[in-house]
Amino acid sequence: MINSESPNTLDEPVFQTILRDLKMVAFKLYHVILPRGNAVNALRDWDLWGPLILCLIMAIFLSVSAAEDQKALEFTIVFVVVWCGAAIVTVNGQLLGGNLSFFQSVCVLGYCIFPLTIATIIIWVIQNLSIIFKLPIVGGAWFWSSFASYGFLGSSVPDNRRLLAVYPVLLFYLIIAWLVIVQ
Repeated sequence: MINSESPNTLDEPVFQTILRDLKMVAFKLYHVILPRGNAVNALRDWDLWGPLILCLIMAIFLSVSAAEDQKALEFTIVFVVVWCGAAIVTVNGQLLGGNLSFFQSVCVLGYCIFPLTIATIIIWVIQNLSIIFKLPIVGGAWFWSSFASYGFLGSSVPDNRRLLAVYPVLLFYLIIAWLVIVQ
């Protein structure tokens, strides 16, 4: 017997499924844009659609602005840095006693690259910016990404190990920010 209160998604049209997933991604991005105390529960239900979309957008924009012979390499570097970096930071958090699952942490780190993705698009649209103009844009996005992820990941690690868990996160976003600055 099927429970009438739980939605049966097997009979759901594909359009409805995609729309539901896009709403879920938008809801999580909202909580990255405005991280608040209740936002911690927003990313407990993890998914990798949003992080994948953000990573692809960033990789595409950075590879388009790269030299002709470096486009594939730039795309690969961004993709590997985002996913391997998120995995390394996640394992570090778990080794420090964090209570987030592997995929929850990767989900949070992936969604929190949203500000850096926006900075990438801004710098791509306003081409030929000097580093003097890129630094405040990317620096603000780095701070925003770090602040948003701290709200999620900082509460999952014991207080006496919080700095050891946050430091790699700051470095992770700093490496991504550097890729954006040198585009």
